[in-house]
Amino acid sequence: MFSRKTKPYTELLGKTNRIVEGTIIKGDIVSKADFRLDGELIGNFQSTGKLVIGPAGSVIGDINCKNADIEGKFEGIIHVTEILNVKSKASISGEVTVGKLSVEPGAAFSASCMMKINETKLLLTDGTETPQKNQ
Repeated sequence: MFSRKTKPYTELLGKTNRIVEGTIIKGDIVSKADFRLDGELIGNFQSTGKLVIGPAGSVIGDINCKNADIEGKFEGIIHVTEILNVKSKASISGEVTVGKLSVEPGAAFSASCMMKINETKLLLTDGTETPQKNQ
């Protein structure tokens, strides 16, 4: 009778999920859209969009996202495929893997850090995949 189509990612652009200050979440969050966290997350976060951890926000767990801006506290393992911006009031400890990294003076950055060039997979005519580095 009624069929519900899933919205493509392009319709999610400009829409941001938000967890406000004073909210505590214990568990994992998975989101396709951008996300702003001003509360506390004890768990893992995964997104194909951007994560912003506000000045009052904190995450204890693992993060996997495309882009991230951190102003609050983070402890764990973070994988950012493109750009990680660490603001001056941020506190980060753990392991960091990024495409590009920006750290403002004053930030507390106590983490091991690895920068990786983004890789895309090309499908060859014989059906096999080969990685190609973007520069």
